[in-house]
Amino acid sequence: VQLVESGGGSVQGGGSLTLSCAASGDTYYSRNCMGWFRQTPGKEREVVAGINSRGRTTYYADFVKGRFTISQDNAENTVYLQMNSLKPADAGMYYCATDPRWPNCLRTESLYWGQGTQVTVSS
Repeated sequence: VQLVESGGGSVQGGGSLTLSCAASGDTYYSRNCMGWFRQTPGKEREVVAGINSRGRTTYYADFVKGRFTISQDNAENTVYLQMNSLKPADAGMYYCATDPRWPNCLRTESLYWGQGTQVTVSS
C-alpha cells in the first residue's frame, strides 16, 4: 500500500485546511482503518483522527474534537481531514497511516505510512 498526503500549507490562526491522503496498491484493507497523525520537532508523533469506513466509526483526539472532521471516499481510495479553527498548536507534519485492523491505524505501530504534508499556522 502506498499513501500520498497533500493539502498542507500555511494558514492564519482561525483558518481552515483540508488534507487528503490517497491510497494505492492493495487498498482493500484501507477501509478498515485509516488514521491521521501529526508531529512537531522534538515531540512524538501523536494521533489526530481515524476512521473505519466499514464500521462507520471515527475517532478524534480530544484536542481536535469539534474542529476537525475525518472522512473517506472509498471510490477514490482517499481519506480527508477537514481542519477548521486552526491554532498555532496545530502546526506540524501531518501523516496518514493505514492498517488492515481497526484500531491499529491509531497507533504508531500502524503498518503503512505516507511521507507527510506540512501544516503551518501563524498567530
